[in-house]
Amino acid sequence: MTLQQLKYYIETVNSGSINKAAERLFISQPSLSNALRDLETEIGHDLFVRTPRGISLTTDGAEFLGYARQVVEQTGLLEERWLNKKPSRRLCSISTQHYAFAVNAFVNMVKKADADEYEYTLREARTFEIVEDVKSLRSEIGILYINNFNRQVIEKLLRENNLTFHSLFTAKPHVFISTTNPLAKKESVTLEDLAEYPRLSFEQGDYNSFYFSEEILSTEYAKKDIHVGDRATIFNLMIGLNGYTISTGIVSADLNGDNITAVPLMVDDAIEVGWIAHKDIQPTRQTALYLEDLKAVVAECGGDIDKEL
Repeated sequence: MTLQQLKYYIETVNSGSINKAAERLFISQPSLSNALRDLETEIGHDLFVRTPRGISLTTDGAEFLGYARQVVEQTGLLEERWLNKKPSRRLCSISTQHYAFAVNAFVNMVKKADADEYEYTLREARTFEIVEDVKSLRSEIGILYINNFNRQVIEKLLRENNLTFHSLFTAKPHVFISTTNPLAKKESVTLEDLAEYPRLSFEQGDYNSFYFSEEILSTEYAKKDIHVGDRATIFNLMIGLNGYTISTGIVSADLNGDNITAVPLMVDDAIEVGWIAHKDIQPTRQTALYLEDLKAVVAECGGDIDKEL
């Protein structure tokens, strides 16, 4: 087993395709395929399931990836420290529900890394897509919430895909509204107060189940419902139509400006936000740094939350 084989393996997983990996590694596809086959033969385990539609990791392949990443990372650190080699290209991929604090942490992580070369991905995705991203290792971690309503379904989905949930904090529900909304002056609001205002929520595509909604109380009837696909649109509709959405109450003025505020919602519920990861894979050094920044941002700008950091 060689370091080059490990790098080939990691690049193939990151690319999701042997052909794409070969292009990025500047080697021929047969050469890469042979190198991966040799690696599988040496360790005595299949690392990939190969089909006409592409490749996917076996259970052994996912576990092996965690060890391979650690070896390559540590080798890179040794070479930087003792051989004065150029730092390796930084890699990090995150999938998240539409949380401004997740973006804030990402910004902080990139600034602190101050790397000459990097390839980072921050993907704001639908709930089911986040699980699929982490399952397929397209992303190292995913950020989503669970509560009493969706907990059983989400935890079952995570177990079936060999994923684990790590709690960040538990928050009392708030509504995000424009600062010009008449409700912005209230210390708290009820569902009855919201009845005449448009409810805004993120659409979930083909998996539009109540259990995958990004907003709690999705089964409650609303006279006016608008589904959107991105955070910029939802904030524009809060301002333009006096709409509201239900979330954690953590507002980022740096990203959202001063036009949006959070008001406590008087319901008997709670929102537990956390990150999911593959059970058999430890986060890379760069992702671990992101998680540190994520916890710091939550601690700094969190409102009515019970931190579990």
